[in-house]
Amino acid sequence: MNTLFHHWIKRLSESRKPAYLTIPDLIEEDLASGRLRPRDRLPGLRDLASLLALNYTTVARAYAEARKRGLLDARAGSGTFVRGKTPTLPLAGGSGIEMSMNMPPEPAEFAARMRESASRLLADADPYQLLRYQDFGGTPEDRAAGRSWLRQRFAGCEDDTVLVCPGIHSALVALVSQLARAGAAICLDTLAYPGIKAIAAQLGVRLQALPRDDEGPLPHAFEALCKTEKPAAFYCNPTIQNPSTLTLPGRRREALADVALRYSVPIIEDDAYGMLPRETPPTLASLAPELTYYVTGLSKSFGAGLRIAYLRAPTAREARRVAGGLRATTVMASPFTVLLATQWINDGTAHDMLDAIRAEASARQAIAAQMLAAFRYDAHPDGFHLWLPVPDDGWSAPELALQLRNQGIAAVAGAAFSTDGSPPNAIRICLGGPQDRSDCRETLRAVAETLEHPHHLHVPVM
Repeated sequence: MNTLFHHWIKRLSESRKPAYLTIPDLIEEDLASGRLRPRDRLPGLRDLASLLALNYTTVARAYAEARKRGLLDARAGSGTFVRGKTPTLPLAGGSGIEMSMNMPPEPAEFAARMRESASRLLADADPYQLLRYQDFGGTPEDRAAGRSWLRQRFAGCEDDTVLVCPGIHSALVALVSQLARAGAAICLDTLAYPGIKAIAAQLGVRLQALPRDDEGPLPHAFEALCKTEKPAAFYCNPTIQNPSTLTLPGRRREALADVALRYSVPIIEDDAYGMLPRETPPTLASLAPELTYYVTGLSKSFGAGLRIAYLRAPTAREARRVAGGLRATTVMASPFTVLLATQWINDGTAHDMLDAIRAEASARQAIAAQMLAAFRYDAHPDGFHLWLPVPDDGWSAPELALQLRNQGIAAVAGAAFSTDGSPPNAIRICLGGPQDRSDCRETLRAVAETLEHPHHLHVPVM
C-alpha cells in the first residue's frame, strides 16, 4: 500500500485537477491496472489525509466522489472498501440483455440480401488480392465510394483529402496522435464518447471539459480557454451525441466554428451518428472546412462489425499526415471489409439498410416512450439509445446499473462519459443490437419497475 500512496502523491502533485477529483480518478486507474483490487480496504479519512498531506475535508470529498462513481463502499464500523467494476455481462447471444453497447438494430429482412451480396462478392474477387497489402487510404474506387457517402452531409470532398480507415476509433487515435503532443489539451463537452477518454489517457493528452447548456458546449467558455491556453484541438460529437442524444443546433455550431476560426484551433468532428437523422444542421466541416477533420463511418448506420470509416482532412497535406498516423497504428483496413463497404454503398444496399435501421429505431423509440412514460429521458427519434436521468429520490446511477446487471440487463452509468469529474446521475440505455422488439419491451419494463422501487436497493458489504 505504501508504494501505492507514493504513486498517488506524485500524481497529485502533477495534476491540474482539484485533489478531491484526482483521487477518484486514481482509484479508477489503479483498479484497471491491478494496483487495487475489489475488497481492498483503504485508510480512514484522517489516516489518508496524513499520508497525502491533504486536509480532512478534501479527502472526505474525494471519498464521497468515489462512492458517487460506484468505486467505493463505506459502512460505519467496517471501514472503506474498494468496490471495483461490476463484471461485464456476456454480449447478446449470452444470458444477458446487452443494452450497454451502442449497436444499431438489426432489421431481419436484410439478412438474406447481405448474405447473397457477400457470397457473390467473394466468388467474383481474386482471393489472393484480398490477402495482399492494399493501397493505404483505399483504392480510387474505395475513396470514390467514401466521397459519395460523405456528400450526404456536405459537399467539397476532394479525392486527395479523403481516407478510408479501419473504423472511427482508429481514425481518432491517428488524429489525436497527430494534433496533440503529450501534455497538450483537447477541449470537449463535459459528456463524451468513452473512447476519446481512453485514447487521450493512452497518449498522455489532457482533456479540458467545456461547460455546457441545453444546446451543447458554451462558445464563450471555448473562447476563454483559447485566450489562456490554446488547445491542440476541439473534439465534438455534434449529432445524436453519445451519450446525451443532443444534436447541436445550427446557431451553436456556427458560434463554436467561429471561435475555432478566430483562434485557429483544429476541429475533430466525430459524426458517428450523423447519417441517422433525415435532416441535420450544417456540419462543422462545412462551416470551417480549413480547420475540420470530419470522420463518419458505417458501424453506427449499418453494423458494429463493419469497421470502415471515411475521414476528410482539411487539405491533402493534412490527409497525408493522418495517413502516417494510421499506418503506425493499424497498417490498413481489412480488404474484404472495404470491398463490402464499397459494394454496398455503390449498389444501394447501405442506403436501404440505413432506411430500415431508422424505421426499426423509431419503432423501438415508441416502445421506450410507452414503457418509460413515467420518467423523463432524452432521445432522438432516429437514434437507438436513451439518456435517462435517475430520479433524485431513488438510486444513484452506479447502483441502478449494478441492480440492472444483477437482473441480466447491461446499461452504462454516467461516470463512463464524464470528462469534468462530476458525472451526472444518469444512465445510457441502448435499444439496438440483435434483441427483437419483444425483448426490448420486456427489458424496458424491467428498467421501469426497478426505477419505481428504489427501496429494494441493497449493496453487499465487500
